[in-house]
Amino acid sequence: MHFRATIAAMLALACAAATHAQGFDDTAQFQKQLAELSTTPLGPQGQPWAQHLGGSMIETTKYKKNGPVTLCFSNAGVFNPWRVVGLKNLQAEAELHKDRIKQLIVVDAEGKDDKQISDIESLVSGGKCDALIVSPNTTAAVTPAVEAACTKLPVIVFDRGVNTKCPITYIHPVGGYGWGITSGRFIASKLKKGDNVLALRIMPGVDVLETRYSAAKRIFDEAGLNVIGSEFTGSDRAKTKAIVEDYINRGKKIDAIWMDAGDTSTAALEAFEDAGLPYPVISGEDQQDFLRQWKKDKLTAIAPSYPTYQWRTAIIGAIDVLDGKPVPGPEWILPQPAITQDTLTKYIDERMPPLHYSLCGCQDLPGYPGRWDGKQ
Repeated sequence: MHFRATIAAMLALACAAATHAQGFDDTAQFQKQLAELSTTPLGPQGQPWAQHLGGSMIETTKYKKNGPVTLCFSNAGVFNPWRVVGLKNLQAEAELHKDRIKQLIVVDAEGKDDKQISDIESLVSGGKCDALIVSPNTTAAVTPAVEAACTKLPVIVFDRGVNTKCPITYIHPVGGYGWGITSGRFIASKLKKGDNVLALRIMPGVDVLETRYSAAKRIFDEAGLNVIGSEFTGSDRAKTKAIVEDYINRGKKIDAIWMDAGDTSTAALEAFEDAGLPYPVISGEDQQDFLRQWKKDKLTAIAPSYPTYQWRTAIIGAIDVLDGKPVPGPEWILPQPAITQDTLTKYIDERMPPLHYSLCGCQDLPGYPGRWDGKQ
């Protein structure tokens, strides 16, 4: 069957089965990721991007390829600062393997499922790729394209998952439940029963984002906290601030802000500044602007992370597969640390731009800090 026809058939089956698809509130996964948050990683000390949290190893000898190789990367996009930093990590990691990588082909889906499906088809049918790396735009929509690609060449998925076991490995930190547990528990520990939480989210339908919210919501419900709103911001700073302002202007008391990604956390805080209100308890992320404001304004905060160092792991994993080395799988689970009040200072780097993610693991990569727009 032609590649496009294969994708079309698979997509039709996926859509027909959508009503039976597993949701994003899985108690077993919640408990699994809770345990993984405290698991001691295996691998080289001080290199979390090369570590893994145990599990099985996948044999890859059948994919071994001698000589220089071409890696292809289908990226969901660079539509937020986290992905901008991540792509620079991936490209810089590839430079460390010049003896093995003759070409790195990167295509950008611009946040569009249909474009990513077309991108994957073009990469696979072009015959240049020795291995394909995919960071899916959304989980269900891109799954058929990944399944079709798996029949042609080794595929590695990272960051966001797909609803298929066909990739050699799926690289990711502990996951969305872990994020929600870390941030949800912190907020619950700082509030009392009956207090109000406003949840700010990026977009629906992405597994790592949906599970972040479901885990945090579970904790808030157990603690007797009121989630007064669950709003999608699209990672837009102006929209984020406007949403918070609207709740404030409607007289809604906000005791805490919970976020499924922290790239607009400082915009949310601006709404409180403008209204002359004290800052709420807040979960942000490991961005420099949030960390600096946290320190300056003595916020009650936590920064869960979904470390951008995983973009390095995608290249490392692809090279290992083409070297025929065993790799962690079917999931390659990376450590997922959080920044707390006790560790805050060590993650602030005044050389780096406001939207830089501190847990990039990029300090030893070619071009640091200038490649990431830092001051030399």
